[in-house]
Amino acid sequence: MDEFCEVKELLRDSGLITDWFWDLDQHEIVPGAVYVFSRQQFNKHAEKIKELAQAGDIFPMLGNPAEGSETMLRQAEGLGILDLTRQGKIAIIAGGEMQPDIPVLFYENFLPKILDYQENIKAAEQYHATWCDVRPYKFLFLNGRARTHRRVLLLKLAHLLDQCIWTNLDVTHGNELKLLAPEYEFDFYQKNVALEHAGFAKHTLFNNDWGEIYLNARPYSDTYFSLVTETVFDYPYSFRTEKIWKPIAIAHPWIAVANRGFYRDMHDLGFQTFGHLLDESFDQIDNSVDRLERIAMVVEDLCTQDLAQFANECYNVCKYNQQHLTELSLQIPRDFPGQFKNYINERFGI
Repeated sequence: MDEFCEVKELLRDSGLITDWFWDLDQHEIVPGAVYVFSRQQFNKHAEKIKELAQAGDIFPMLGNPAEGSETMLRQAEGLGILDLTRQGKIAIIAGGEMQPDIPVLFYENFLPKILDYQENIKAAEQYHATWCDVRPYKFLFLNGRARTHRRVLLLKLAHLLDQCIWTNLDVTHGNELKLLAPEYEFDFYQKNVALEHAGFAKHTLFNNDWGEIYLNARPYSDTYFSLVTETVFDYPYSFRTEKIWKPIAIAHPWIAVANRGFYRDMHDLGFQTFGHLLDESFDQIDNSVDRLERIAMVVEDLCTQDLAQFANECYNVCKYNQQHLTELSLQIPRDFPGQFKNYINERFGI
């Protein structure tokens, strides 16, 4: 296993790893072995790894659960490994589901991470302690990179933006830059709100850290629900990132702007949604334009309702999901070594 690989801590004590390496150039190849590479190592040695895989000298795995679904598809296309993956000569560990002809080992990467931070657990406690029926804004609408569905939704909901707490961290496509007010930003980064930002502001705002993983209770306490714009929208296979787990961890009601079948897949994971209060039929709309239009209509309709009553009627679902998240955050890492072993046995016959 590559020492830089994202799954190394999940497998370190599993008894499955027989050797570790830092760089393939400095490592003596073990014929017939399964090699788990990080994205960085795979990028650096892509041609060599593909040659070894094609010859059957090794069985490579790209271990990159921080990417999934459409983003992993594009990465695999860029590396030129899709055909070898379909042939069973290269395997992929991904954090999102993919089409059946690309048999990945799926690991729900972001769900366990959200509760790895004591700051987030404290924020959930603060949100519960500061629950109030009267809140100054209607919803929380956080947007990072300027993906198409986010840009379009910002335009569709422009007339509601003064009624919500919203962000847009990416102005590369001409949208307005909008950061959180300092009191709503996580305290590590409050001082960076005043900096000059250009292009994609996330890097200067978060000091090149994964700043979006942190929860600050206040923007949730000041809104009634979260409008979550997930990474994947057009590709019909779910990729659940920290964006959806944040409102669930803090017990905030949510509407997800995501791929077709996202709600179905959340139900399959054991989570409950708010179909008793909202029309969630948009989840089964194939056409992305129509699905986004329907989501915008649901948000507009909800904003005309008694949101304090809505939040109270969502309470039991939110608390159930919060507890279910806690349970899964322990179970998922615990189950992964067994899933990994079964996968390499099935894929490589080892």
